[in-house]
Amino acid sequence: MAEISRAEIPIIDFSAFSTADRATQLKVAAQINQACQTFGFFYLHQTGVSAIQIDQTFAQTKAFFDLPLALKTQVSRSPETNCGYLPLASERLNPARLGDLKEAFNIGDHTLWPTEPSQFRPVVELFYQTCIQQVALPLLQALALALQLPDTFFIDRHGKNFFLRLLHYPAVEQAAANQLRAGEHTDYGTVTLLFQEPDAVGGLEIDAQGHWMPAPVIRDTILVNIGDALQRWTNHRFCSTPHRVVFPEGVNSRRSRYSMALFCDPNPDVEIACLPTCQTADAPPLDPPIRYQDYLQSRFAATY
Repeated sequence: MAEISRAEIPIIDFSAFSTADRATQLKVAAQINQACQTFGFFYLHQTGVSAIQIDQTFAQTKAFFDLPLALKTQVSRSPETNCGYLPLASERLNPARLGDLKEAFNIGDHTLWPTEPSQFRPVVELFYQTCIQQVALPLLQALALALQLPDTFFIDRHGKNFFLRLLHYPAVEQAAANQLRAGEHTDYGTVTLLFQEPDAVGGLEIDAQGHWMPAPVIRDTILVNIGDALQRWTNHRFCSTPHRVVFPEGVNSRRSRYSMALFCDPNPDVEIACLPTCQTADAPPLDPPIRYQDYLQSRFAATY
């Protein structure tokens, strides 16, 4: 993998993919293909999700996390659905570290919604559906084209496992030596879409050949990264790159950080097996086939 910097992580104009022109779609797919093989991360620009809607959802996110802990824990995460609230330090994305210094709220098809704030559910639910329809599904089509698969290959294998995660990394005066805002990890599923506030506190870092490099906020973009399922599908042609969230230096170290991530995971019963277009006699499959739910449970067992 090449060394990553702000100048090198590709910024891809995704508006062109909505065209009916096949040649244009293939050009966008080729850009995504290159980014997935080189970095495992890329920025999408012009996605169809408006800045106003993003700002409104961030406002509701902050309002929810400002609630007293007793109210937030009324909608605690259910292990059966993976939906609900997770308090500070309840997750360890890197099991070798102390609990992550963040709190989260997961939204999916079986969300137990809080009654407060009053506009939280309508605003967040609309954002969740917009992200799926405007970005996730077209991106899954683009990934299929990049891998010379039928257009609906990935779309047909997704739809029951989209999760929107609202994240708050509170200001902390002093963290333990072995504690980060989010420990080093790879994502479990196919792709992740990360929304960061335009003036957000930094701290997201990507592992580039053993060197941690910042993945900064770029206004009016969504940061996309490849997950483990897609890495396995592609025989490691596409990179599921480790990443983490650290405390930024200077004055920003005392500021909260908010982000929103849409996780696009395969349906639970989908078998993740090396794609025919990603293997040859000289490059046989690196991973055995596995049902996605089985893989996910193995990762959850180490995280919670």
